[in-house]
Amino acid sequence: MAIRVVVSGAGGRMGRHVLKEVINAADLELVGGVDPAHLGEDLGILAGMSPLGISVQKDLVTTLRASKADVMVDFTTPMVAFDNIVAAVECGVRPVVGTTGMGQAELERIRELCDERDIGCVIAPNFALGAVVMMHLCKIAAPYFPQVEIIELHHDQKIDAPSGTAIKTAEMILSNRSGGSEKDQGQDFVEKVKGVRGGNFGGVQIHSVRLPGLVAHQEVIFGLEGQTVTIRHDSFSRDSFMPGVLLAVRRVGAIKGVMYGLEGLLFAD
Repeated sequence: MAIRVVVSGAGGRMGRHVLKEVINAADLELVGGVDPAHLGEDLGILAGMSPLGISVQKDLVTTLRASKADVMVDFTTPMVAFDNIVAAVECGVRPVVGTTGMGQAELERIRELCDERDIGCVIAPNFALGAVVMMHLCKIAAPYFPQVEIIELHHDQKIDAPSGTAIKTAEMILSNRSGGSEKDQGQDFVEKVKGVRGGNFGGVQIHSVRLPGLVAHQEVIFGLEGQTVTIRHDSFSRDSFMPGVLLAVRRVGAIKGVMYGLEGLLFAD
């Protein structure tokens, strides 16, 4: 039986890509889409394909219940993503979420709700499989390099900074260190231009770039006396995120609670 999918943020750039991929997947069925900015438009047309006869709706809860969805894919904004996830869980629908920018309190509340309802949820800062590998390699390198800086580069329409990928990368690096701290990042600097050294996340400096022409890119530079190691990933097209999205849609039904990041689906402990 096909997995029934509703896309929240159906008219956005990522949403349209997801629509197309779900329509083309034999084991998935697109049963609804929500996006107030594209109310009434045909989902097939939004995906750049033939009309499906399914129109974009405004209310998520009504759409989830009427469509009998199994999975909700959300690519919206940090301002509405939390409410969308709560709505999906309360409807018994498993969320697969690529929206970043939610706070720790919101993530903890989502964990509580999923545990209470015994329902799975995947929230991934980055669905590009190469980016997941990049973060995994950074975690492996972390114990050997006490100093590291992250440069993340995204399109100029991305509203949160630093990116969820950069924060997740820093968390993974810090989780595999013994005694790493802010003092490991070298001497104090005099910033002649405020913020020029980026932001400090637990001792990891993060620099955010926002420019037209970019999609999603991250470079992690580890430094040690006489040497550096650079690990970089580039997404040149939003197509790069689709294999990860489809993997999560297909696997979320077997997950209990919240999986944050795709590494749990790619790498064994």
